[in-house]
Amino acid sequence: MKHLRSIFLFAVMLCLALPVAAAGQEAEKEEGGVNLKEILFGHVQDSYQWHVTDIGGHPLIIHLPMIFYSQNSGFHVLCSSQFAHEPDANQLREGPDGFYIQGAEDEKGRIVEMIDGSLQPVVFDISITKTVMVLFIDALLLVLCVLTAARWCKKHKVDDPAPRGFVGLMHMFVMSVYNDMIKQTLGKEADKYAPYLLTCFFFIFIVNLMGVVPFPPGGGNLTGNITCTMFLALCTFLIVNVTGTKAYWKEIFWGDVPWWLKVPVPLMPFIEFFGIFTKPIALMIRLFANMLAGHVIAISLSCIIFIMFALGGLKGLFLGSVMTPVSVLLSIFMMLLELLVCYIQAMVFTMLSAVFISMAHVKEHHA
Repeated sequence: MKHLRSIFLFAVMLCLALPVAAAGQEAEKEEGGVNLKEILFGHVQDSYQWHVTDIGGHPLIIHLPMIFYSQNSGFHVLCSSQFAHEPDANQLREGPDGFYIQGAEDEKGRIVEMIDGSLQPVVFDISITKTVMVLFIDALLLVLCVLTAARWCKKHKVDDPAPRGFVGLMHMFVMSVYNDMIKQTLGKEADKYAPYLLTCFFFIFIVNLMGVVPFPPGGGNLTGNITCTMFLALCTFLIVNVTGTKAYWKEIFWGDVPWWLKVPVPLMPFIEFFGIFTKPIALMIRLFANMLAGHVIAISLSCIIFIMFALGGLKGLFLGSVMTPVSVLLSIFMMLLELLVCYIQAMVFTMLSAVFISMAHVKEHHA
C-alpha cells in the first residue's frame, strides 16, 4: 500500500507539473508574463546587490560595495548603486569611470573596463557580493550561538543542573553530534578533531536554516553555491591527507593486493590515488546539489500561482484559483522538508568527514 501511495502521489505531481510547465512557457511569451527562469536564477545566483522585494513596482535593493583591481587604473571601491539597474542590448550595465557589469541585474556577472574601444576584464574582484554578505551574517550568528553556550559553561560547574532554553538546546546538539557521530567514528582521537567537525556541522546547519528564511538577513543560497561547498570539502581534504598515517599512504601506493595489480601496470595504486580526490568531490557535490535543488523546487512551487494568473482571462482565473491551494500546500510541505534536509545535510557532511579522517588513521597490520 505504501508503494502504491507513493506511485499515486508521484503521478499526481507529474500531471500537475506538466501543464504548469507548459503554462509557464506560454505566459512568458505574453506581455507581463512571469519569467520563471529570472526568478529562479535571481535567487540561487550570486550578485553585486541584494534584491529584497518589489514595492509598488519599484525594487527594494540592498546595494553592496564593489572592490576590484584594474591593471589599467589600479584599485577601485564602488557601490553597485553606481551601475545601471537594467542591462542594455549588449547585456552591459554601465557604471562610472568606464566600468561595466556584464550580465542581468540579478546576476553576479563580470566587471569589465572599456580600454581602447574594447572590453577588458579586471585583474581580480574581491567585492562584497550577496553570497559574501550572507557568509558574514551567518558566521556572526554561529559565533553568537557558540559564545552564548560557552559563557554559561564558564559560569557553572559540571554538577550544576542542566541549562534550559536556547543554551540547553545548544548543549543537546553539541553532545548529540559529539557522542553519536564524532566519538563513535574516531574513538580516542575524537577530542582532537571535534572542534573542526563541530564547526562544520553548526556552520552548515545555520547556513541551511538561514537559506530557508525568505527575507534578509536570510534568503542567501550559500550552500547552494559550489564555491562554498568546495571550500568546506577542501578543508576536509587537507585534514585527511595531511594527518594521514604511513599505513594510510602505504595502502594507497602499495596496498595488500596481488602483485600483478601493482606491477608492471600500477592499476590499484592509480585507483586508490584517484579515490583521494573523489571523496572531497562527493562531499562538495552532495551538499551543493541537495540544497540547490531544494531551493529551486520550493520557489518553483510558489511561482505556480503567478504563472497561472499570468495567463489572463477566464482560463488564467480558473487555473489560478484551482492551483493556488495546491501550490500553497506543496510549498508548505517543501518548506517543512527543507528544514529536515538542513539538518540531514549538515549531519551527513560531518559524519562523512569523520569517516574519511578515521580511514586516514589506519594502523599497521601485524601478522
